[in-house]
Amino acid sequence: MIKVGIVGGTGYTGVELLRLLAGHPAAHVTAVTSRKEAGMPVAEMFPSLRGRVDVAFSTPEEAKLTECDVVFFATPHGVAMAQARELLEAGVKVIDLAADFRLKDPAVFQQWYAMEHSCTDLLAEAVYGLPEVNREAIKKARLIGMAGCYPTSVQLGLLPLLEGGKQLIDVDTLIADCKSGVSGAGRKAEVGTLLAEAGDNFKAYAVKGHRHSPEIMQGLSAIHGAPVKLTFVPHLTPMIRGIHSTIYARIRPEASTTDFQALFEQRFAAEPFVDVLPAGSHPETRSVRGSNTARIALHRPGNGDLLIVLVVEDNLVKGASGQAVQVMNLMFGQPENAGLDIVPLLP
Repeated sequence: MIKVGIVGGTGYTGVELLRLLAGHPAAHVTAVTSRKEAGMPVAEMFPSLRGRVDVAFSTPEEAKLTECDVVFFATPHGVAMAQARELLEAGVKVIDLAADFRLKDPAVFQQWYAMEHSCTDLLAEAVYGLPEVNREAIKKARLIGMAGCYPTSVQLGLLPLLEGGKQLIDVDTLIADCKSGVSGAGRKAEVGTLLAEAGDNFKAYAVKGHRHSPEIMQGLSAIHGAPVKLTFVPHLTPMIRGIHSTIYARIRPEASTTDFQALFEQRFAAEPFVDVLPAGSHPETRSVRGSNTARIALHRPGNGDLLIVLVVEDNLVKGASGQAVQVMNLMFGQPENAGLDIVPLLP
């Protein structure tokens, strides 16, 4: 049995980890930390976990995290890098759902997250947590920086077009027009996510620059083996869960006869959590709600030179906690779908 610790169990990604791990056949949560809620049973804060999770919140000092096999950090940026070294030295594997180990350049991290990286030496060994790209490296890793929610959808949507240096699309004019539910902002009180503010409303934000932009371009450039440029515009939608990314790519003239539908179907045929829909489909966010599946559809209007890739995912599952459990499964030699065979919720 894999002994699991969760640092920061009171947020949305924390409770989502608890929900998924409660049904995992080979994992047992032994510690969940929260200084403010120490002593409170987890199921008291989250009644949905009654009868499923019997642990109480504890302080980090009381949690005995060094006795775990793996520790998930479902915390604000900056927390994992302050504690990772001690855990790694104790033989504990670390999976960080924040941004501490996503960006390889500490200067870029400081620019976008307004804090200095405190353990830059660990960045070199940290593996980026996107299984469809880094599966074999994840299996051998002891430190994972999980992919962000928007970056997961955009990278999966462009992966077959860029992988291995393919020259199928113009890599200097890519556009990702992305929408997310309000849970992506986290479980905290903010005016912009109040019901009276976010409900019955739709808006773009961070158009001048979003902190996921450098992560997306770092990932796409690594996939392609050369620099990739992308315009990324996020939007807030009046729903709780879900990401819908509409990606625009110009097809190079020499690739005009490519069967893009077959390309995507073949690339993702063996991927347990990527579903390529029939040509011309329109995936909906509700079709993946509560599941670890990303669904992708392709459109080529008028059979012209513009390829439109539609990607939907649940931002809290495939975009965060579910993908983190998928990574844990790989790290510990478990079936990749262990604890993740979840049918989406509808309606």
